[in-house]
Amino acid sequence: MDYAGVKLDRSDGPSLYDQLAEALASAVAGGGLAVGERLPSERELAGVLGVSRTTVVAAYRELEARGLARGHVGRGTFVVGGAEADDEGAPFAWRGKLASGAGRLSDPALRALVGETRPDTVSFAPGMPALDRFPVDAFRRLTDRVLRRGAEASLGLLPTEGHPGLREAIGARSGAGREEVLVVSGAQQGLDLVTRCLVDPGDWVVMDRPGYLGAVQTFLSAGANVVGWDFEKADTGELGDLLLRHRPKLIYTNPTFQNPTGLTLPLPKRREVLRLARRHRVPVVEDEPYRELGFAGSSPPPPTLRDLDESGLVVHLGTFSKTLAAGLRLGWVLAPEAVVEQLALVKARSDLFGNAVSQLVATEALATDLFDAHVASIREEHERRHRALAHSLERLLVPGALSWRAAEGGLYLWCRLSGPGLDSSRLQEEAARVGVSFVAGRPFYADGGGDRRIRLCYTSLPPADIERGIGRLAGLLGEANGQTVPLASASRPLV
Repeated sequence: MDYAGVKLDRSDGPSLYDQLAEALASAVAGGGLAVGERLPSERELAGVLGVSRTTVVAAYRELEARGLARGHVGRGTFVVGGAEADDEGAPFAWRGKLASGAGRLSDPALRALVGETRPDTVSFAPGMPALDRFPVDAFRRLTDRVLRRGAEASLGLLPTEGHPGLREAIGARSGAGREEVLVVSGAQQGLDLVTRCLVDPGDWVVMDRPGYLGAVQTFLSAGANVVGWDFEKADTGELGDLLLRHRPKLIYTNPTFQNPTGLTLPLPKRREVLRLARRHRVPVVEDEPYRELGFAGSSPPPPTLRDLDESGLVVHLGTFSKTLAAGLRLGWVLAPEAVVEQLALVKARSDLFGNAVSQLVATEALATDLFDAHVASIREEHERRHRALAHSLERLLVPGALSWRAAEGGLYLWCRLSGPGLDSSRLQEEAARVGVSFVAGRPFYADGGGDRRIRLCYTSLPPADIERGIGRLAGLLGEANGQTVPLASASRPLV
């Protein structure tokens, strides 16, 4: 748009800012200003038109009120509406009314994990346990038992902190008192609550690099500055430097069968993380959704950071999503009692109490041998599916197309693309076209990276589907490397 060509009538007519707003709105309607285009700064446009900066500010505010533009602190004002946005008969222009915090993060990677896919898609994307091994009949019996006790107990109100019996059971398994347990709707809600309690816009957060993409998005959407420490190298010297340089509000880590790498932080490194946190007076948020999912033949993981903590600086997140089922929407936060009280106050603003039936059934499952027996069962099944994935990758892929480190537990295989010129995000798009999905590496890095990484979840698929999906992926990687791998080769059964 030629801003110098905007003509403003300085006689006793409409105000200058009204005229400017109309001129800009007409340009949006006529296509002279495209959606997404950045408008000049207030000072710059004021200089071009020979008006005061206040006039331009008022005009931009009018455009925002009409849903045609949106200002972002530090970035400028952008066109967000189209020709229809200023039409009185058109639907209300909500896009221009969004709060600035809602637009801080537009990466759809997290929602894509639970989004719809074509019916024949083989998906290695969502991090789910082997749901076909879920103890449906036993769970139904426990649900019936809970409901028979009466509607008031099972369908009524609960304390915001969670059902006392479930808090007691979780605490008993974790060496915590009931007052140190907050029941939440999945660990993701727990992470959101901790972030809302501790992190202000502009604060620094140090987290695993690569690290859980849900944590990356939660911190960035809170307006935090996020910096990663290399989890694969576990360089605590680097961590100490970051703490000294940025003085962060918290450290976030997923130390056991980490998402996405599958690695486990050794005991000496855990002690060093805590030593650094104490020294710099930084709380640690320990996310442990996979702790109980080591393979049957693997060594038990080291003690949790919370178990090793002698200063009360660790907030521990846990969940039933990776052991029982994500659809139960049950997780927990372990923290000092004063922190739990504050988290509960924040939780009550949007989620006064959780699902009573799920909480009561989970309490019963912990009180019997159902939970532990189920976990033992899926540990064996997950190991079998891990072998199936490794076998399919070794047999079907072009040699050297993909490299990975075998897992010892958890849900994921973290892979590196080895072929020339391959980009994981582009491969993700092409894979969707042939009916296979995974998560590209980029969303796991808050500060850039992951272009040649992909994450494959092997636990939610039976071996036959794993082989079918890797066969499709093999075809794409064969094309990318200038070779052809017939997709029909994926029909050979595993042994």
